[in-house]
Amino acid sequence: MNYLLLDWFFTLLHLIIIGFNLLGWIWQSTRKLHLMVVALTLGCWLILGIWYGLGYCPITDWQWQIKEKLGEVNLPNSFIKYYADKISGQDISSLFIDIVTGVSFALAVILTIYMNFIKRKHI
Repeated sequence: MNYLLLDWFFTLLHLIIIGFNLLGWIWQSTRKLHLMVVALTLGCWLILGIWYGLGYCPITDWQWQIKEKLGEVNLPNSFIKYYADKISGQDISSLFIDIVTGVSFALAVILTIYMNFIKRKHI
């Protein structure tokens, strides 16, 4: 099995999901799907988080298994932390990453609720 290809696949999948979670509320044609994806993300973070830790992401779990097979060690809990560190060349605080992630996600949740339920009634 080509683990490098799987690692690239999971990276691309992560980036698509993160981008869609943050921006999918913008376009009317994707708002219902965005609401579902945000709910699924929140469910993983909170419900699966009961057993695996708050903020648990199965995609990160699967990707980290691949990265370990590729020889990477000491992987952080967060995909966003991993790539923020990798891109910046710094060891960015996990707390800072978690706060930025949480606030950004909360804003996306508020916006998707507004666009799907409140604004829709006024159109």
